[in-house]
Amino acid sequence: MLRQLYIENIAVIRKTEITLERGLNVLTGETGAGKSILIDALGLILGGRASRELVRSGSDRAQVSAVFQDLSAAAADKLAQLGIDAEDGVILSREITADGRSTCRIQGKPATAAMLREIGEFLINIHGQHDNQALLRPERHIEFIDAYAHLEAEKAAYQQLYQTYRTLIGRIHALQMDEAEKARRLDLLHFQVDELTDAKLVAGEEEELSEQRKIIQNASKISDGLMAAHAALEGEGTLPGARALIWEAAGQLSGVAAILESAGPLCGRLQSAAYELDEIGGELGRLLETIDYDPGRLEAIEGRLDLIYRLGRKYGATTGEMLDYLDRITDEMNRMESQEEQLAILGTQLETAKQQARQAATELRAKRLRAADQLAARVGEELRFLDMPKVRFSVAHKATPLSPDGADQMEFLLSVNPGEPEKPIARIASGGELSRIMLALKNVLAESDVIDTLIFDEIDTGVSGRAAQKIGIKLREAARTRQILCVTHLAQIAAQADYHLLIHKRLSEDTAETTVVPLDREGRKAELARIMGGEPVTGLMLENADELLRAAGN
Repeated sequence: MLRQLYIENIAVIRKTEITLERGLNVLTGETGAGKSILIDALGLILGGRASRELVRSGSDRAQVSAVFQDLSAAAADKLAQLGIDAEDGVILSREITADGRSTCRIQGKPATAAMLREIGEFLINIHGQHDNQALLRPERHIEFIDAYAHLEAEKAAYQQLYQTYRTLIGRIHALQMDEAEKARRLDLLHFQVDELTDAKLVAGEEEELSEQRKIIQNASKISDGLMAAHAALEGEGTLPGARALIWEAAGQLSGVAAILESAGPLCGRLQSAAYELDEIGGELGRLLETIDYDPGRLEAIEGRLDLIYRLGRKYGATTGEMLDYLDRITDEMNRMESQEEQLAILGTQLETAKQQARQAATELRAKRLRAADQLAARVGEELRFLDMPKVRFSVAHKATPLSPDGADQMEFLLSVNPGEPEKPIARIASGGELSRIMLALKNVLAESDVIDTLIFDEIDTGVSGRAAQKIGIKLREAARTRQILCVTHLAQIAAQADYHLLIHKRLSEDTAETTVVPLDREGRKAELARIMGGEPVTGLMLENADELLRAAGN
């Protein structure tokens, strides 16, 4: 459960630390005091979107930390999968800077918002006012039924089969193009394949040809340079070359070495240099013999490079890319030419995939229908307790073609008065009835849920009087086995709480600051009196508040 919540510099909250208990925790306060900010702060801890707009004006950063203890087995397993030791609980934290950057931590170690979302799914379930809108959208009703029946695995298996089925349909449609378009495409493919095949391209040949062209174009310069280097080594006319001079120097030094021992190494080095020059001279001579300017060869290279350039403008920047393109269009051409055979194969595969998807959808439907009857009966019981004694709640089913969710359309129907037929919720339910239906659904779903903490943000919208009291009683009953946080404006609900927190905003000339204060019984009386009658609080209002608390067992 959520044990502690620390908030710093979030909107109008400068700094506050909230301690929460198992059971029913209610939060009350004036409109605009900052109750929704607490929900936003919890959303950050659960990996929600971080916005710099949440950072308190004048602050450079904001921080939220939450301590969870007595974790469920599912939550502990998820943390273990992420390599996090949570035997004594887990601390989640998030920091937002004024420029919008966000830092997440789990047990003080760096984490990602995605990791917070993964863990948050096993820690807290937040029901806000906007969630009631899901009841006004019939396409969302099937989600409640699937959640009640725990059909996550079956639905995932069906969706995999459905995706295979849809992929095969797409492949068949791609093959079944218009005959005229197919003929035009085949003509183009044949032309391109022939053009690239006739070119007999070799990967990387443009680089080799460019190098050959460079050598031929500079043959005269290369030849002159080689001849000059050869002459410098071998000599020219009566002038000795470098090679002969080095050999002469080595010979002279050899005689000296016989007398001066230290000249021996120098003599050896000169002889090595002379041998090296002998080899270089031979290689220069052979290289000179290979230099041959052939205008015909240059013309052939220029023609080949021009062909590669023209093909490259259409099929790829390099010969490698052009050859890859040739492979692709050859494969496409072969597939188009063997279309009838492929269509027959794909048709068989499609029929098999369709049968498998239908079978999975049928099995999913059977489980949904059983769950729908059970869910309707349970929700009906909850609604009758929530001051809707004549209510009839049911689920209408209609078979549909295969879709991502299966082959079912399921919609909640409601009748609140005797003699009236059941009708779609979106057409007849008031705001108060929507709130009670959502609470009933949440209570039923929570009984088999692994989440320990439920948060209801103004579940009392549109209700008052006895119905509000019944909602409070139902929340308290549900909180016997888990932790519930409820933001409310109604005294009937607040009186049922095990723990009552007041959200109070103090205003000064230039700042506003929200604090969260736990209330003792006297504080609860004063707050209930304010909720019921406003300001100033009178003695009679306090007596009424005291009676509410006594009636609730507080």
